[in-house]
Amino acid sequence: MTFKDLGVHSSYIKGLKELGIKNPTEIQEKTIPVLLKSNTDFIGLAQTGTGKTAAYGLPVLNSVDSSSAVVQALILSPTRELVQQIKKQLFKFTKYVPEKIFIEAVYGGEKIEKQISRLQRPTHIIVATPGRLIDLIEKESINLRSIKTVVLDEADEMLSMGFKKELDSILKYTSGARNTWLFSATMPVEIQRIISKYMEPNAVRVTVNKDSLVNANIEHQYLLTSIDEKTNVVSNLLDKFGEGRGIIFCRTKLGVQKLVLELKEEGFSVDALEGDMKQNERDKVMRMFKKGTLQFLVSTDVSARGIDVTNLAFVMHHQLPENLEYYTHRSGRTARAGKKGISIALILPSELQRVHQIQKALSIKFKETIL
Repeated sequence: MTFKDLGVHSSYIKGLKELGIKNPTEIQEKTIPVLLKSNTDFIGLAQTGTGKTAAYGLPVLNSVDSSSAVVQALILSPTRELVQQIKKQLFKFTKYVPEKIFIEAVYGGEKIEKQISRLQRPTHIIVATPGRLIDLIEKESINLRSIKTVVLDEADEMLSMGFKKELDSILKYTSGARNTWLFSATMPVEIQRIISKYMEPNAVRVTVNKDSLVNANIEHQYLLTSIDEKTNVVSNLLDKFGEGRGIIFCRTKLGVQKLVLELKEEGFSVDALEGDMKQNERDKVMRMFKKGTLQFLVSTDVSARGIDVTNLAFVMHHQLPENLEYYTHRSGRTARAGKKGISIALILPSELQRVHQIQKALSIKFKETIL
């Protein structure tokens, strides 16, 4: 199957090829033809890193009437990083498209006045975090009356980050003759509530790897250790991964800060990503990590939302997450875009039962590893 077979215009195919995207992924194969040809609500269930941005992005771009200088599509995403990334990717898709399509990104952490000023220019697509979009709506600085499509990207992450109220407000505000396309890695009760409340009962549903809630390219491992030995174990594992890059997850901000200090003392190229950081500090760390000048990142679950860095060899769980969905999202940072990766959990003997619970709930198999 090629993008041409899916009905994608040749000018977009040329842009995709330049980005090294030659063959569609499964979610793209199942999604793009439906969204190009049908005027429908849509539900896509697929793990992170499977190519969802192109799956909805190409049909969104295709639907824009570039001669009309009004906002025609709204894409909601949970974090500033993801919003910036989606805008950048959509812009690259349009490189060889003759008609100019204007895309704006709005998110917290940047002065709202700057964004209001940019929105006064012709804008066809807005990519936004829910909180900042609500700010702009309340200031009457954004016109969404001509919206044809609303995309909820990483819908489960938006809800787990506490955006339930904002999503309700936005979906009520944009209600009317618009289609809603919802993409999610998991399907918790709150997502089902949104579907039943704001979407048509006959919405098209597509599921990728429905028997596997976690990317099949991830190898799941656990290593038995003790609290006192954990830092030594982390150091030895990082040595073992050599040049491989990865993210280490801790449950708390204090845990992140402590582990980063210990690993820096050992000489590792490592930095933190946690909730007490200022936005400019966070941006600096993420730039270094994406460029590869920083090899390892230690992060809390919430701070790692929206990280999309290709070629990560592993994720490490310094502690297992309390929430099952967090394991899915943590693991999904590796093995992106068809590559393979390792998810390795450091556990105490008393946590073996938890490993068995995760295996059963997510239909995955853990393998014990030793140093």
